[in-house]
Amino acid sequence: MLGSFIDVSILGKISSKGVYTGYITRCNDKRYRRTSIVIFSRTELTDIVHCTVIATTQLNTNIKFIAAPCGQIFYEPEIKELLKEVRNVRYHKLTCLYEKSCGAIVFHRFKDGIKVLLVKNRNGKYWSFPKGHVEKGESEHQTAAREIKEETGLSVYFYDNYRQVSDYVPFGKIKKRAVFFLAEAKQSNVRIQHSEIDSYTWVSFAQAQEMCRYENDIRVLKKAENMITHKKKLVRKNPV
Repeated sequence: MLGSFIDVSILGKISSKGVYTGYITRCNDKRYRRTSIVIFSRTELTDIVHCTVIATTQLNTNIKFIAAPCGQIFYEPEIKELLKEVRNVRYHKLTCLYEKSCGAIVFHRFKDGIKVLLVKNRNGKYWSFPKGHVEKGESEHQTAAREIKEETGLSVYFYDNYRQVSDYVPFGKIKKRAVFFLAEAKQSNVRIQHSEIDSYTWVSFAQAQEMCRYENDIRVLKKAENMITHKKKLVRKNPV
């Protein structure tokens, strides 16, 4: 059901934060018609609403569906907060349709030129950039700074006129969004977080483009290199 389009009959609003209850009136899987459902919305809802199932969670032995009007995106931290508004809900195994992570193209000015930091996750096969999931109350820059610090031990400066978005669906129906910034490391001594990162390397932009396998990664690398080449475009942001 995750990612399915359904029609929902709204029964009522249970929170001023935009939490509603209702039941499914139309879906492709007939087993779930008339099933009760929780709906999150940033707009007022009445009557019948066309929705997307944005999350599923296990409640004891029952699967509970969470929906939102089509086009409205909710990520895991917000879903967890809104679930607190639903009385008597004790959830586990929360699976969300949308996932968001933030990170950066991290570079350092070595004596022999500018080099980019690539990392390889423990569960990954390919080189990419330090990044991680957004946590409650964080801005995108704060998430990126925290993840870079946790995974590599590096403190960085961001350039606030660079923000690249990479949308992809690696498997199943989960829709991932990665937001990348351009960041300069104050030092080059990397201390990897072994629980997350398997290895790292500092390489030139040309080498990085050869080592990365995903088109989105190569695209954001080229954008970063272009900005650094045209130094007048760089606007340093205060440390997060």
